[in-house]
Amino acid sequence: MSNIIAPNLPPLREVIAKYGLDANKALGQNFLLDEQLLSRIAAIPGELNGVNIFEVGPGPGGLTRALLRAGACVTAVERDARCIPALTELSSYFPNQLTVIEGDALTINPSEHIDGDYHILSNLPYNIGSALTVKWLSEQQWPPKWLSLSLMFQKEVADRIVAKPNSKAYGRLSILASWRSDAHIAMKVHRSAFTPPPKVMSAVVHIVPKENPTGVSLSTLENITARAFGQRRKMLRQSLKSIEGALQALETNNIASTARAEVLSVEQYIIISRYLDNKASQ
Repeated sequence: MSNIIAPNLPPLREVIAKYGLDANKALGQNFLLDEQLLSRIAAIPGELNGVNIFEVGPGPGGLTRALLRAGACVTAVERDARCIPALTELSSYFPNQLTVIEGDALTINPSEHIDGDYHILSNLPYNIGSALTVKWLSEQQWPPKWLSLSLMFQKEVADRIVAKPNSKAYGRLSILASWRSDAHIAMKVHRSAFTPPPKVMSAVVHIVPKENPTGVSLSTLENITARAFGQRRKMLRQSLKSIEGALQALETNNIASTARAEVLSVEQYIIISRYLDNKASQ
């Protein structure tokens, strides 16, 4: 498929006015209208010509346009019924490139709608961004069918995903992301780029899955980190004492029980989880 350019697309502001698409605060909507910026976001995963894309919350279709112009085949999930007519109109400019699903992305498995591998790109609704990211990073099949995630978040959420130990942002989401992927902030976006402008700055995080980590289960790691960071101001000997074998895991692996959750590296959480999994299998 060659690159497709649709020179007669109406400006996004006209589309919003035509279909009455004022951003819905309850749905966490903040629209991006700068087409140059949208094209830069679309380019983050690399060449998109003929590539499958899963997009969440396209709204009036700003990012969708950029993806389609790059030649991508887009499957877009939109919960706001008001946006469906605008997206249907957009699909008429790009025959056979855009599939629109009306529904809640939290309940939809992209692999059931897309044949083969795909990238996920989205200006995520702020109110479901973290939940969706955890959902995609927690898939049972690993490596997953998605090749990368390029996702817009509030900057504080983006910081949590890429955070390192000994920082306030470091926590369960940091560990999950680092354990299963390589993640970095690909682009920072000023609040003034959005309509309406949110109260906070934003950033796009690019996440690429690693090979399947072995010797430790997702459920054990999640349990350990949930307990540790659920009481992050307490020492590990207190926050982990309710998990059978956890304190023995600390002692056996020379991890200080007086340390707090944010001090331990991802590797140390994996060591604790692996120890517990090995004990459980004996």
